[in-house]
Amino acid sequence: MKADPALQRRLLDLAEIDAELARLAHRRRTLREHDQLIEAEKAVRTAKDKLVEVETAAGDLDRDIRRIERDVEGVRARTERDNQMLGGAGIGAKQATDLQHELETLARRQGVLEDEQLEIMEQREALGVDLEHSRGELEAAEQKLLEITERRDSAIADIDAAEGGRRRAREEALPTLSADLLTAYDKRREQRGVGAAPLLQRRCQACRLELDRTAISELRGAPADDVVHCEECGVILVRTKESGL
Repeated sequence: MKADPALQRRLLDLAEIDAELARLAHRRRTLREHDQLIEAEKAVRTAKDKLVEVETAAGDLDRDIRRIERDVEGVRARTERDNQMLGGAGIGAKQATDLQHELETLARRQGVLEDEQLEIMEQREALGVDLEHSRGELEAAEQKLLEITERRDSAIADIDAAEGGRRRAREEALPTLSADLLTAYDKRREQRGVGAAPLLQRRCQACRLELDRTAISELRGAPADDVVHCEECGVILVRTKESGL
């Protein structure tokens, strides 16, 4: 294939644009915020699970406290009724004995219930500290997730803007190249990742390998409008004044 040397040199501008687009795509894929987001989301899930666990335990204790309060109220109401009956007129000796026995039983029952109530209330108070701590942990985890998300979004917005500029530059460069030269370039870029590179001081700038004497001799003897390729990596090799030929 033949192409005007000036056109071949324009390939280098296109290759630089494509290289920048590739770098931007790599940067997008490898943003450290991606991994940070995974960890932050995991931390939020863990904090939520912990909070649900503590809230569930607190709810169980609250139900126990309400149950005991109802039981205590029931014992107190029964005690008040028995005391009223015991102090009433016309009560027989056996009934009085039975009431007295029941009052003693109720007193013991109330004592047990109040001790249980105190123990559970102490547990609930301690759990309240855990509850506040868990809520704080979740809030902190969610705040960190928000901050990382904002950094990620900002970085992606910067990449989007840079990519937009480079893609516009690429669209502007395409009409300056011949169709066959562009086809050859795109084919090499698809195969190698790089379509064209300069020959600088006898070294291909795509694979960074120095060409041997035979290849240099062939390039030196090739017409300027010949489209030549690196014998090592196969990209279109653009000859310039700095090629060392």
